Amino acid sequence: MKTNPGNYFEDFRLGQEIVHAVPRSISAGDVALYIGLTGSRFALPSSDSFAQSIGLPRAPVDDLLVFHMVFGRTVADISLNAIANLGYAGCKFGVPVYPGDTVSARSTVIGLKENSNGETGVVYVHSIGRNQRHEVVLDYVRWVMVRKRDKSAPAPEAKVPNLPSEVAAADFMLPAGLDVTRYDAALAGQPHLWDDYAPGEKIDHVDGMTLEESDHMTATRLYQNNAKVHFNQHSEAKGRFGRRLIYGGHIISLARALSFNGLAGAFKILAINGGRHVNPSFAGDTIYAWSEIIERIELPGRRDVGALRLRTVAAKDHPCADFPGSLTAAGSQPPAELVLDLDYTVLLKRRA
Repeated sequence: MKTNPGNYFEDFRLGQEIVHAVPRSISAGDVALYIGLTGSRFALPSSDSFAQSIGLPRAPVDDLLVFHMVFGRTVADISLNAIANLGYAGCKFGVPVYPGDTVSARSTVIGLKENSNGETGVVYVHSIGRNQRHEVVLDYVRWVMVRKRDKSAPAPEAKVPNLPSEVAAADFMLPAGLDVTRYDAALAGQPHLWDDYAPGEKIDHVDGMTLEESDHMTATRLYQNNAKVHFNQHSEAKGRFGRRLIYGGHIISLARALSFNGLAGAFKILAINGGRHVNPSFAGDTIYAWSEIIERIELPGRRDVGALRLRTVAAKDHPCADFPGSLTAAGSQPPAELVLDLDYTVLLKRRA
């Protein structure tokens, strides 16, 4: 058999090492298309001159575009037969990626747990993306619900890994040469710096963005993410929802793009501490987002920049200003409108 049907739950084993096929060289065209698909407006990945003003050689590839390109390498082996990607933990962004760089990925299976229905199971993988110089560009854990090929196949011994609740400040990787002495807040998009945010503050990002079938299909093809739940309407018409799901990473990108209104100075993502795709999204849904400042973090050896740990929540067809905080509190039942609950850390300039 020369074709690849993808791995089903019973094909995975603890400790399994997977080298993912098809390294991906990222071009300036990919960067432009990503902006066209998401509307992201952050200055650093948008402008060579802005990047050079803060010590970088040119505009790096958007952090989330790097995430999607690395993620896309893993899909054929990990989640081709997935029902849903469930969450992330311990995601650290490494050295910047620039147009012309090539990313590749390897994964290790670190956990397996069959679901009670005997038809699916959850697979936990630790994935690492590297550039052509073998430098780490991304290091993360995700877990995904995967179909079984044979319901009668015996379940593996269950192991759910202990996952970190956050990425420590000591593990953040700042770009080499970063110098914000000439950082221009006006060009970045707003005057607010690290010092202007306080833990507990909530920011409604106000704007909404409607999901188009063509956008999410183009995005998944751009990342070479060929999971059936996103691509194949013929098969998904017989599934639980009767239609294709929007790739959850596309929702993350839209929430990040929407967060520009209120967090324009958050010019780089340092880490994704954890995240859940709470409910599915479909073409035609309109995505709104708001963020809460969880923590203001001082960085070792740096007085010029600081980090903010954020909780960004995205909802469909429901402006986030209408959601009281209790609806997203730990232990409460999330409403059907909530589609994303993301805990991540961003980098901002500090006041002199």
